[in-house]
Amino acid sequence: MFSPEGPSLRELAVQALSSVERGYDLLAPKFDHTPFRTPDAVLDAVGSALRRTGPFDAGLDLCCGTGAGVEVLERVCRERVTGVDFSAGMLDVARERVRVRGPQVSWVRADARALPFAPAFDLVVSFGAFGHFLPRELPGLFAQVRSVLRPGGCFAFPLVAPPRPGSLGYWTLLGFDTVMRVRNALWRPEFVMYYRAFRLGDVRRELEAAGFGVELQPLPEFGRRPDGSPRVRLVMARLPGRAPAPGHLSRAGSSADRR
Repeated sequence: MFSPEGPSLRELAVQALSSVERGYDLLAPKFDHTPFRTPDAVLDAVGSALRRTGPFDAGLDLCCGTGAGVEVLERVCRERVTGVDFSAGMLDVARERVRVRGPQVSWVRADARALPFAPAFDLVVSFGAFGHFLPRELPGLFAQVRSVLRPGGCFAFPLVAPPRPGSLGYWTLLGFDTVMRVRNALWRPEFVMYYRAFRLGDVRRELEAAGFGVELQPLPEFGRRPDGSPRVRLVMARLPGRAPAPGHLSRAGSSADRR
């Protein structure tokens, strides 16, 4: 994080005292050199799982950041891929960094809680964004995802198992969330980023309430915990209706970068 390519401690402090949107605008040029970016191993594992389910026609990367998830969608979508984020700075980096061969690509600045799309997508993915939503916002967020999916469409995202209570990871995340809560109690605007707010039981319940059927797929690349549970799961939330037929992925369309 503090390498020459990554942000300095001062830059992180300035970001943390900004709003979420402004903070990510500031962080965007160095975001890919921080631990906040989803690791390539997770992206590759999700891409492999989706290839076994697809292909899909149109895909949306929700809270796309600098576009890593768009590159996953490129592998499994034949016609169109869209990245949406509310940080103009992150989208600027994504436009410059991501070079997709195959499906048409577009970038849209918008809030995930008010998506400006019709039901035009067969697949929605998201990577590492849910800590920016409070638990009370999940019903509205999942309703938005449902509103942009076609019948039989799928909402997919990886979910890492929480650290065991009492472990170093547990206390690290608890400490981070505590610091953020103190910061938000004393400083405005708020910076919503809580690592312990997105729990599997709550997520599954809210997805089902939004009308999704939920399937949990272990990602075998990450093994299992001592109790036998998967370290990382892929949540596959699907709407009723005609599902995409499985088959070999073929690429269609031409390269495009609509700005």
